[in-house]
Amino acid sequence: MAATVLPRVARPPGIGELTLADVTAVRMMLRGDSVIDWHHLGFADHGEVDRFLRLNEFDPESDEEMGRFEDIRADAVDYLARAFAMAIPDEVAADLPARDLFLVASSHGPHQKWACVVLKVMHIIHHINGRAALLKVSVSDEIIFREIELKVLAVVEQLRAAGAPLAEFEWSRKPRDSQIMKLMAKRSTLAANIYDKLRFRLIVPQYEDLVPMLATLTRQLIPFNYVVPGESVNQLVDLRSVVAQQPRAGTSSGATPAELPYNEFSGPEYRIVNFVADLPLRLERLLPRAELSPELSHVVFVLTEFQVCDKQTAQRNESGESSHEAYKARQHERVRMRLFRDKDDPLTPD
Repeated sequence: MAATVLPRVARPPGIGELTLADVTAVRMMLRGDSVIDWHHLGFADHGEVDRFLRLNEFDPESDEEMGRFEDIRADAVDYLARAFAMAIPDEVAADLPARDLFLVASSHGPHQKWACVVLKVMHIIHHINGRAALLKVSVSDEIIFREIELKVLAVVEQLRAAGAPLAEFEWSRKPRDSQIMKLMAKRSTLAANIYDKLRFRLIVPQYEDLVPMLATLTRQLIPFNYVVPGESVNQLVDLRSVVAQQPRAGTSSGATPAELPYNEFSGPEYRIVNFVADLPLRLERLLPRAELSPELSHVVFVLTEFQVCDKQTAQRNESGESSHEAYKARQHERVRMRLFRDKDDPLTPD
């Protein structure tokens, strides 16, 4: 199996070293909004663009993979012409390398809006292609989860070696009984709605390390464009202070989403940064090259949950009403009420 092409790991940024791209990516994680609502990007140069492409498992030095990227651009332009009768300017539709669209979308030039439009559709098409590829191959969850774990572990070890602020790191897979319990407790009983079958938890030494760690993750592991909209919970980071680090960040996204409710089973003092990402994984990590079809996307996607907090908060989360045992007890009681249609169950109709 081939190894993932990882971005080169550098020293983690300090809070005063965050770029516009860092701040907009961190805000995506914390707010759980969607890139489809964005109208401006924040890439400064080709170095930032290439790092982002590698996060999305495109090697900018590979003619084959850049050819795939061009094909996705052509597909997006064709869709926009069919569905909306849009006449995309030639520079955006074909003349410029597709890789350069990120810089055009980050500029204030005449084609900036068109570059954003095309990139949004490319984002969706790439994701659809990746999902379709995963359905067409016969690979077990065990193999898929193992490869995601190896990918994340490799990045975490590189981050530690580079001096990233990381006090503790752990990961887990949700057991089958826990999946049953969770679905019984939720309004939705579809297994597809379980986003935390695979979970990674990172604890930083100090509260001040939270934003640098989140920024580092978006530089080295998690493409901000595949953070799942509507699934982020931020109970720790003051988003206004993050945006204040880079005033131009206010121009990089669309409407503010409604505030997300906390998990109803968590204790009143429980605090966490929690988000879900559809992590890209190279298909060649799952199948031998000889079995790969050129018709399939070279990338598939795996839903993965991340939790991030500081050490002091993590310790508070492990005691009293915030503890995992108290959480499970409240969840267990809710399931018992639903099973027996208890009149005190808030989900039971009058």
